[in-house]
Amino acid sequence: MLNRVILVGRLTRDPELRYTPAGVAVTQFTLAVDRPFTSQGGEREADFIPIVTWRQLAETCANYTRKGRLVAVEGRIQIRNYENNEGKRVYVTEVIADNVRFLESANNNRRSPEEEHDEPKRYQNSQDPFADDGKPIDLDDDSLPF
Repeated sequence: MLNRVILVGRLTRDPELRYTPAGVAVTQFTLAVDRPFTSQGGEREADFIPIVTWRQLAETCANYTRKGRLVAVEGRIQIRNYENNEGKRVYVTEVIADNVRFLESANNNRRSPEEEHDEPKRYQNSQDPFADDGKPIDLDDDSLPF
């Protein structure tokens, strides 16, 4: 049996960091994941998926992610239920994440062309490692590990 999910989307709000009575960190946030099609009206639709992280990952997410940040989440789907104040059974489906990857820099500010020109070549286009679009990479024999 297998219960694995991988999602790529943007946070809809800042993560909420809390601690259990035993002192274990837990963070909750919602991920907006675009659907691969548009509606009949041409609108892009998204699913809003609740994500839960625990322990060190929870603290990392709380410290380094914010609303709108693009992340990849890997984890498992969990369904839990509880009885609300009105005595009605409520079912909650959420993803328990065991890995969260930040897919863009924390400060997504672009530099001016003048600032990029002053940097060494290896630091330019640091947000897109494939920005050279297949052009040859200039390496000398001393740079290779073999």
